[in-house]
Amino acid sequence: MATLPRPEVILTHESDLDGLLAGLLLKRLARKLFDADIRLEAHHYNTWKQRQLRERAAWVSDFAFEPRMDRPDWLVLDHHTTETSAKQAQLIHDLGKSASLLCHELCRAHGLASPELDRLVHLSNVVDLYLVEDPDFELACDYGNLVKVYGFWNLHALIGGSPERLLDHPLLEVMEVKRRVEDPLGFDWSRKNVVEISPSVGFVDTVVGNANSIVHRLLKERATPYAVLATLFVKSNRTVIASFRSENGEALKAAQQLQGGGHANAAGATLPRSVSSLEDAVLYLREVLNPQPKPGGGLTSLERAFAGLEGQAPRG
Repeated sequence: MATLPRPEVILTHESDLDGLLAGLLLKRLARKLFDADIRLEAHHYNTWKQRQLRERAAWVSDFAFEPRMDRPDWLVLDHHTTETSAKQAQLIHDLGKSASLLCHELCRAHGLASPELDRLVHLSNVVDLYLVEDPDFELACDYGNLVKVYGFWNLHALIGGSPERLLDHPLLEVMEVKRRVEDPLGFDWSRKNVVEISPSVGFVDTVVGNANSIVHRLLKERATPYAVLATLFVKSNRTVIASFRSENGEALKAAQQLQGGGHANAAGATLPRSVSSLEDAVLYLREVLNPQPKPGGGLTSLERAFAGLEGQAPRG
């Protein structure tokens, strides 16, 4: 087993349960190995791409390996597609395992294991890889939605940095009711409110229900003509997050055009600060993903851009 470097910082993905668990597991491992409370940083894709990597040593989880991370005394655990091979960094990479599972396996190798962590990481792996055939898939989605609904740092504070406290958490009852009641209503509404962004990308408007579940069902049932379906989320600070889903690898290509990243069929991007509303975001997506103006004026009219949204009250 290779000797692990003592990190100055632990860096992880802020957007989902996989990143949260991976970061917490690495903090626990660092505490055991070095008797130190190493600082944890969490980033969305846009802030991660902009962050200067000044540390001499660091541990990174749930971000695609890239040349700037190939440095001595850097440890990277990830499962995204990469074209970069590690020459100096220690890279633990497996497309078939979530980042939290890779971190958990490393923890187990150093004597950090428990039935509670085994169960929690299994659920994280199921939802992050979207293993729909797994019998725990619906429950795993409820766990994943805890981070989506309540936020990375809010949930971190709620559990006091202890991942085991997520197991059977009372908030899961809220997630279960939301899934059972809201998702069918949201699917029926969203199916009728898909707006074209480009010939291959459609924007799925949502008013209720879990957007990922709704989009997954739309793709599975071939309910739209688009290979990629996008959803938008406006955060409280007016930052807009775009999420892309597909079945044949097109989602990541769309996200990369917006300086985002992720998996082949599940990717995302944070839009520029100048984009602060749902309406602005749809217009921006059309401009970037469909740069050739359409006959008759293309993007010169907001009404034309939102033809599919006319008559609805502004949201976000």
